[in-house]
Amino acid sequence: MTKAELVAEIAKQAGITKKQADAALKAAVAAISEALKREERVAIPKLGIFSVKQRAARKGRNPRTGEVIEIPARKVVAFKPAKELRDSVK
Repeated sequence: MTKAELVAEIAKQAGITKKQADAALKAAVAAISEALKREERVAIPKLGIFSVKQRAARKGRNPRTGEVIEIPARKVVAFKPAKELRDSVK
């Protein structure tokens, strides 16, 4: 599903214009992004939980040269789907 298809579906289900649906989607994504930047959890019922996790440093290998390199620690976004979402996909 593309963003345009998602906006059209939101507009249809909510009974609003595509322009309003696009603005709502952009606002929701911005709000989630800002919360994750502050390392807060974002829980959306029936969808899941977005959170920030720390990935530890590790050793990797350059596939071209075979040289061992150090991959630094970093923060990553994690998503845990809600039970309703998992069950709907089965």
